[in-house]
Amino acid sequence: MLQSTGNPKQNLRSSTTNFVRGKKYNYLFTMIIVSIETSCDETAVSIIEATGPIESPAFTVLGNALYSQIALHAEYGGVFPTLAKREHTKNIVPLTIQALTQAHLCTQTTHTLTEHQITRIKEILSREQDLIPIFFDFIERTAKPTIDALAVTYGPGLEPALWVGIGFARALSIAWNIPVVPINHMEGHIVSVLMDTKAIEVTYPVLALLVSGGHTELVYSPKPLEYTVIGKTRDDAVGEAYDKVARMLGIPYPGGPKIAELADSARNEAVVTHWKFPRPMLHTKDYHFSFSGLKTSVLYATQDKKLSEPDKAHIALEFETAIRDVLVTKTKHAIEAYNPRSLVIAGGVISNTYLRNQFETLVGQYEPMKVYFPTQELSTDNAVMIGVAGYLRITKNASLLQMSNAPIVANGNLSL
Repeated sequence: MLQSTGNPKQNLRSSTTNFVRGKKYNYLFTMIIVSIETSCDETAVSIIEATGPIESPAFTVLGNALYSQIALHAEYGGVFPTLAKREHTKNIVPLTIQALTQAHLCTQTTHTLTEHQITRIKEILSREQDLIPIFFDFIERTAKPTIDALAVTYGPGLEPALWVGIGFARALSIAWNIPVVPINHMEGHIVSVLMDTKAIEVTYPVLALLVSGGHTELVYSPKPLEYTVIGKTRDDAVGEAYDKVARMLGIPYPGGPKIAELADSARNEAVVTHWKFPRPMLHTKDYHFSFSGLKTSVLYATQDKKLSEPDKAHIALEFETAIRDVLVTKTKHAIEAYNPRSLVIAGGVISNTYLRNQFETLVGQYEPMKVYFPTQELSTDNAVMIGVAGYLRITKNASLLQMSNAPIVANGNLSL
């Protein structure tokens, strides 16, 4: 549950004087977590205050800084991994300073590292040579902030991009003697709904539909932080299909939002389109998805044709309707098979208002089950959700607050 957004309370740490890392967590206390997200083309750093048990946590955003690389990748028609890595390296320290400043946790001072710390940090950042001088300049001029833990995405995503965040988080861990918790990006999307005040009502078991540029999957969660992936795409993710269809229509990257806008315009005019596209795997008895055939059908239908603006709107409408039919039908079958008490839908694609409305209509058939979405701001990749997941992981396993020398390895294909 999100209580508020803003500055920490004046005596934030006064209630935590008896907190001991590695011991059973006392829910009267608060934690402050710095989280880092670099899985794709957003560099993000957030600072949250968290408290409460895993069943009903409460969060306050103290600082949140994000830099999107979308404009830089537009000329490539998608995310270019080498460029993403370079931009993460360039922006991660300034964003950290920005988030710490927002949280009133950034104090300039002289911070001297031991020779052992310097050696370890250089080893950790050996993959990110350009980051080493930037990191040391930041650390040596900044006082250690009053925080309890770091959380960082370690997969799935683009491995060159992931390594930047991982290296930076581990280096901060050594410099500040603060533990770092590795987080699955997809778990972050699932728990992102907890930042909505209404999400305090989330009850288990939960069925989650994750829809983004890189993923489409249905996940069954009988208890907090326990997952079984019951269905996923066999080829393209739904967000990827949106962008590829947009490219066929001459719409620059990222084209998904423009496809949704065109579909809305045609829908509002109540047009009857003559374009017809398939609904792949709609009638299979499993919960898997496939969008490659739908994308190919659009390609064949539009190839070598001069499309008018109304044509593009009609194509977008039929394409989005096909997406809707598949997502809603598969989710409906999973609801009936697993009987969840809550439905969570997260990921960048669910910023699409039309799709949100369709799922609200679906869940209306299964009362008292409720559906939860992240806020629009937290639908796309962000660090806040990584901090939330980090806190929940710590409440489940307090030993994560102990310092560890165990490596954190980027995993581009990490599963829940």
